[in-house]
Amino acid sequence: MASKKQKGYKLGFDFRTQLELKVMLLPAVCLIFLFDFTPLFGLLMAFKSYEPIMGVKGIFTSEWNHFQHFIRVFQNFQFWPMVRNTLGINLLGALISIPATLVFALLLNEIKHRKFKSLVQTVTYLPHFLSWVIFGGLFITLLNTNGIVNVLLMELHLIDKPVQFLADPKYFWGVAIGTGLLKDIGWGAILYLAAMAGVDQSLYEAAAIDGAGRFKRMLHITIPGILPTLMVLIIFAVSGMLNNNFTQIYVLQNTLNLPASQVIDTYVYQTGLLQFQFASATAIGLMKAVFALLLLACANALSKKMTKSGLF
Repeated sequence: MASKKQKGYKLGFDFRTQLELKVMLLPAVCLIFLFDFTPLFGLLMAFKSYEPIMGVKGIFTSEWNHFQHFIRVFQNFQFWPMVRNTLGINLLGALISIPATLVFALLLNEIKHRKFKSLVQTVTYLPHFLSWVIFGGLFITLLNTNGIVNVLLMELHLIDKPVQFLADPKYFWGVAIGTGLLKDIGWGAILYLAAMAGVDQSLYEAAAIDGAGRFKRMLHITIPGILPTLMVLIIFAVSGMLNNNFTQIYVLQNTLNLPASQVIDTYVYQTGLLQFQFASATAIGLMKAVFALLLLACANALSKKMTKSGLF
């Protein structure tokens, strides 16, 4: 007897049969609408002459000034240096952290002693759960002129006088990238280890029978097996080139290293919240979102063309 043809999707039928699930989902939908969609109306400030200090006119009743805030941002003498710092820290950080995290995950996956492997994992991803106020403050102390780093370097006769790591702008990019890598390398390795767990184990057994060593198995089985996960992380890294870890930069930033530490996020904070120039800060945030969307689309298209895998 032929099976009955399955009914197509019907909104009313689905709503009646899954009413409990819809009710449970309703609070999350309300929160998303309240905190993600409602603030989008504030983007109008980027195109209007809104003055929050005067308090005479609101956002909707202020006059349109078209692209004056965007022109003012581009003409600001701090704009191009902060774009350079933002792209420099993110690009160098991605070029260093992604391969380093991948190599660390590959080596960690080869550890056969379970207790030692668990110990290494725990020690390396524990800093991820510390706030940057604590973790950054620790490194500010370590990198001080009287800190343990300068003391060790002087005892080893590698330097003649203490290095001002956080006072000299030329060291800031390295400090930001290094501290970010130390904080998140263990957490990032978890994603690769989860992808490695899904690789077919029979491939390793067949390769071992054929005489392939650990390095060849990693190169020809493990890396191709986790390539989709790797490409997704690369796409996220490319799309986030204009986003810095605000808390990290803000904690490590001071007036002496400002030429190398002023990034878009800290500039938006200073312009919007400290100087009350909400319209200019909104214009910068809108530009950053548009460029991030373009980077995401380009990175995804390039990934699908080269590796046949992408985010969407």
